[in-house]
Amino acid sequence: FMGLERPVESLSWDDATNFCKKLSQLTGKKFRLPTETEWEYACRAGTETVYYWGNSINNLYCWYKHNSDGKTHAVKQKKPNEWGLYDMCGNVWEWCNDWYGSDYYGKSPRNNPQGPHRGTYRVYRGGSWFDSARSCRVTNREYATPTYTNSPVGFRVARSVQ
Repeated sequence: FMGLERPVESLSWDDATNFCKKLSQLTGKKFRLPTETEWEYACRAGTETVYYWGNSINNLYCWYKHNSDGKTHAVKQKKPNEWGLYDMCGNVWEWCNDWYGSDYYGKSPRNNPQGPHRGTYRVYRGGSWFDSARSCRVTNREYATPTYTNSPVGFRVARSVQ
C-alpha cells in the first residue's frame, strides 16, 4: 500500500484516459489529459528557465534519482511552481494527450498546438524519481505506446472549461 497521498503510477495512457472519461461521467464536467502545450505552460508558470525554479537542479523542488531513495513520495513535499502546482517535475512522469511526433513542434501552429493527428506513441512529460536531473527539465519529453505501463509513469488531470 503506497498511501493516498502519493501520485498514481504504473498505469498506461489508456488507463489514464479511461479514468478521465469515468470522472467526467460521474461529475458532469469534462476531464481529460492535458496537451503537451498545456502541460508545459502549466509547468513553466511564466518562467523561461531549464527547470521551473531556475537553470540548475534544486532538491527543494523535485524528486529525482539522486534524492528519491528509489521510490515515489507524497505530493506537496517539495516547493510548488509560481502558480502553486506541485511535482510538475520529478516524482512521476505524466501522460499527455498528444501523439508523439519527433519533428511536430518545429512545424506546428504557434498558437496552442494540439500535437499530431495520429501516431504510434503517446507523450509523457516531467521526469520521475527514477531519472536523472536532465530528465526533469521542462522541455524534456518521452513517449511510449498507449498500453505501456511502468512504475514511474502517472498522470495529471486537466478540466475543460465549457
